[in-house]
Formats: sequence, C-alpha cells, structure tokens
Amino acid sequence: MPEFAVLWRPALLGLAAMAVLAAATWGVSSLRHNVAYVDRIWSLLFVSAALVYAQALPAPGPRAAWVLALVLAWGLRLSGHITWRGWGHDEDRRYQAIRARNQPNFAFKSLFIVFGLQAVLGWVVSAPLLMALASPHPLNLADAAGIALCAFGIAFEAVADWQLVRFQRDATLRGRVMDSGLWRYSRHPNYFGECCAWWGFFLIALGAGAPWTVASPLIMTWLLLKVSGVALLEKDIAERRPGYRDYVQRTSAFIPRPPRPADDTH
Repeated sequence: MPEFAVLWRPALLGLAAMAVLAAATWGVSSLRHNVAYVDRIWSLLFVSAALVYAQALPAPGPRAAWVLALVLAWGLRLSGHITWRGWGHDEDRRYQAIRARNQPNFAFKSLFIVFGLQAVLGWVVSAPLLMALASPHPLNLADAAGIALCAFGIAFEAVADWQLVRFQRDATLRGRVMDSGLWRYSRHPNYFGECCAWWGFFLIALGAGAPWTVASPLIMTWLLLKVSGVALLEKDIAERRPGYRDYVQRTSAFIPRPPRPADDTH
C-alpha cells in the first residue's frame, strides 16, 4: 500500500475539488431556489476527485486506466440521467421538507447541511478510487472480479433507468406500477446496480492492498437501503400509487429474484 506521505496531497486536493464543485452548484441552486441540483452533481463529485487523484499522484498504478474509465462511465451517465429527468421540474419534495425544517435562512444553511455534507461524504466514499489509482501492485483476481462487478452494476443501473423512463413516458400506463423488465425482479434495480458498482470499486481497491476501504461500499449500501434510497422512496409511495402494496408483496425490495406468487405473502 502506498505510503501516507504519497497519499495526503492527492487526498486533500480531491477534497478541495469536491468542495469547489459543491460550492459552485450551491450558488446556482440558491439563485434558482432548488437544492435538488445537488443530485445532479453527486456522481460528478467522484469524477472530479478521481481525475484530481490521478493527476496529483507521482505515478498512478496499473489500475488507473480501468478505474478512470469505470468512474467516468458511471458518473457521467448518472449525472446526465438525473439532469435530464429533473429538467424543468420543481424542487424535489424531499428537499422541500428539508427546506421547511431549516427556516429561516435555508439558502445559506444548505451550503453546509446539503452541499457541504455531500462533498465530505463523497470524499470519504471515494477512498477506494484513491487507493486503487495509487497502488503499484500488479493486477490480480480481485481486480478482475471488481472490474466485472463494477461494469455489471453500471450496465444494470443504466438499463433499469432506461426501462423506467420508457414506462413513465407511456401515457397509457400513467398511474400504474412499473413491474416489468428488471423491475419485475426488484423494486429498486437501479439502486442494486449502484450498489454492485461500489462493491466492484472496493474489490479493485482490495486487489490494490487496501481492505480497509470496505467502509466505502458499506456506507453506500446503507445510504441506498436506509437513508436516501429504498426507505425514503417507499415511506409513502403506497399511499400515492395504487397497486404498490401488491407489488411489494410479490417483488424483492433490492436483490433481484423471481417474483413470489400472488398468494404467497411470506
């Protein structure tokens, strides 16, 4: 594993890059009264950090090309999808609730409780990227498994998002529950793909000799399942979407598997 003396400068520069991007987006969000812009740049925080890490390291290791290609594919696609999906829409109701709880002066407070928090969290989660880029260890089986899992996760998430967009654009299906394609096997296949991508990045870091970076995919899994992902989206969706309770009964929440029979409630 690279020495701390080699890592501290790229690590701090990566944090600075994330902070600058977050602060700039906060400025735009304040003008437009919409902090949901933070979702558009979440994945770009990692892209900016990875590029800075690679540039600041004295000699990026043999994983550099793989890691950069994967994080660029993941980050640019996800940011583009979220930006396109939210274009022209009002602030997400999740952020409206945060705004209401933090008045007065939410515009200023959001710099810290929304944008600053996500920048710091993203920096912590980006540890596998730094370690994988810095390590001189030769590529091994853990790297191969990580590259395969990460690529699978990116593709799985992209397909799930594409299927949902097609469903939502079909006026004849308005008000119905999306339960076809990958959504037949998981209620949140996009989040499952996201989780796979980050466990893949960890496996690459493991191959680089940094097993302690397991904290990164654990944090991402926790966020996806318990904080900003599954738990938050399903908090009241059954009240807004008729048929969702039946969908819950027959469909796995996260890990894809064949749907249960309609009369099987166990």
